[in-house]
Amino acid sequence: MKTISSKDAIERLKSGLNLSSDNALAELLGISKATLSNWKSRNSIDIPLVFSKCEQISIDWLLTGEGDMLKSKDTNESESSMVSYDPKVGQPYYDVDFLGGFSEVYNSQVSLPERNIIVPGFDRANLWCNVTGHSMEPQINHGDIIALRPCTLDDIQFGEIYAVVLDTIRTIKILRKGSSKDFLRYVPINPNFDEQEFAVSRIINIFEVVGSISKFF
Repeated sequence: MKTISSKDAIERLKSGLNLSSDNALAELLGISKATLSNWKSRNSIDIPLVFSKCEQISIDWLLTGEGDMLKSKDTNESESSMVSYDPKVGQPYYDVDFLGGFSEVYNSQVSLPERNIIVPGFDRANLWCNVTGHSMEPQINHGDIIALRPCTLDDIQFGEIYAVVLDTIRTIKILRKGSSKDFLRYVPINPNFDEQEFAVSRIINIFEVVGSISKFF
């Protein structure tokens, strides 16, 4: 699963803006140094806030270090383009929570994504949606968006993270072998949550979680 390092993004931003300290960056963003430290320690960054203060900064550059630091005219135009299912212009983003309403939207023939988003390094993703809850912290945080790729039971690599739609619940967990071949274990990362076991026959849809980032729009 691919993740973005908030610490690297913060250091990149400081360097690009010629700021010598965390204090200087925190002052520019209108936040406390403690908040900035929390972003680093939790690997979560308030990207809407960053871009409200630094509108000229390129998202691609901030998240990956690739390309130009400043947005180009073409970038601005592409960000306002219409929704498309062409992977050349990004993947569709559905403004719904995976744990509450995603399957209804995903399985609907009339539901349209809100927009397309392009994040370098996530080319394998088919779509994006929101995630709530704390069971997968600190790797996936409450309020993040996740990149998903539909897969089958045969595709499962035990020990990796999957988003699963079962008959009565939806969950995002590490999948491991169950007590028999007819069951799977659903293991959280946060030690405050318990693992569960469900029958394979209850699975309706399953998605590989390609990665997650803090929501930036």
